[in-house]
Amino acid sequence: MDEADRRLLRRCRVRLVGELQVAALWDALLNRELFTPDMIEDIQRAGSGSRRDQARQLILDLETRGSQALPLFISCLEDTGQDTLASLLRTSRRAAKQDPEAIRALDLKPVALGPVSLRPEELRVAKQDPSQPSQGKLAPVVLGPEELWPAKLRPEVLRPEAPRPVDVGSGGFSEIRAQDRAKGNADLAYVLNADPCGHCLIINNVNFCHESGLNTRTGSNIDCERMQQRFHLLHFVVEVKCNLTAKQMVQALGELARRDHSALDCCVVVILSHGCQASHLQFPGAVYGMDGYPVSVEKIVNIFNGTGCPSLGGKPKLFFIQACGGEQKDQGFEVASTSPEDRTPDSDPEPDATPFQEGPVTFDQPDAVSSLPTPSDILVSYSTFPGFVSWRDTKSGSWYIETLDSIFEQWAHCEDLQTLLLRVANAVSVKGIYKQIPGCFNFLRKKLFFKT
Repeated sequence: MDEADRRLLRRCRVRLVGELQVAALWDALLNRELFTPDMIEDIQRAGSGSRRDQARQLILDLETRGSQALPLFISCLEDTGQDTLASLLRTSRRAAKQDPEAIRALDLKPVALGPVSLRPEELRVAKQDPSQPSQGKLAPVVLGPEELWPAKLRPEVLRPEAPRPVDVGSGGFSEIRAQDRAKGNADLAYVLNADPCGHCLIINNVNFCHESGLNTRTGSNIDCERMQQRFHLLHFVVEVKCNLTAKQMVQALGELARRDHSALDCCVVVILSHGCQASHLQFPGAVYGMDGYPVSVEKIVNIFNGTGCPSLGGKPKLFFIQACGGEQKDQGFEVASTSPEDRTPDSDPEPDATPFQEGPVTFDQPDAVSSLPTPSDILVSYSTFPGFVSWRDTKSGSWYIETLDSIFEQWAHCEDLQTLLLRVANAVSVKGIYKQIPGCFNFLRKKLFFKT
């Protein structure tokens, strides 16, 4: 789906969720091959299963169904007598084609942020001369539209000549003692005393069907072996599944969630696959099954919520995603020097990329988030920033997994997970000609120290 159609759907989302009669649409959506029967079932099970939850999920999933998804959806509305909504979308789409700025005008307007005490005329002065803020008052920061998007900024900063491990934290010996105190305090750190500690499921998709248009992920088996060995050493029961379709991925994750985790302390999911951007409410991105159909990270995480997996309530659930977040290649910005170790002469990096790129994210409508519970005890670690490719060397595996394994080997015995992931982000960020930086969505309530 092109950006103009996606923006139009988001613009109309509240009205669609409020008025869409989804029950009448299922047959029409199947007949026009907009969704498969399995996808329809997933939409019907969304949230509480109410009409509004189903409508909301349908609109979100529609954005991933190709360039003709919106006109086909409009035809489905007309087929089922929902002419008012069909007319709204068709008329708005025609207007957007004639005047693309008609939709863009609804994007965010610049907002000046500053102390409450600043009057409008003071804001204007600060904006004109930000180098001379008024005494005792902060200079406001102006957030603007497209031309100020972070992807287009090129800050001038320096970074170290080469990634290098730090022997101790910035607090030296006192920081090490603080880590030790946190380990033994159940109020500050999760208790991981069970042996085995928990289950670890690794889904490794290497080969994809020809119709999907996705390339073989050469080097992924190296990543899989690394993660299998690493989590075994961290006292997890590791299970590996390879080359699963989207439906089989959901089934495997569901089977893991339905197990009894009462005697265990943690659960880990590692997914190695191609990926893309996807509409979301909480967790961005999607990963592909070997059949070329995507499964959203949000759906993967929600399989392990309190309803689907009650025996993991209050226990940490960790997800490590090695897949692309989009197709942009980050060339970085000029720095003082580049490490000669960034790329070896015989290395052959390639992206886990797909021809799907979501545009700048606008704020979701309030209706889309009002009924969602806040996730807890969940951490999702991504190999790359949303919107960018994730690099994988065909001979040595992906940058992210290789670094994750190395950092865990060196530091997992004494540092918590969040600190480990900061080390990973720093080390990966200085690799290669094209750049990559991992990130995470952290909803853990405590520090997590692996059992070593």
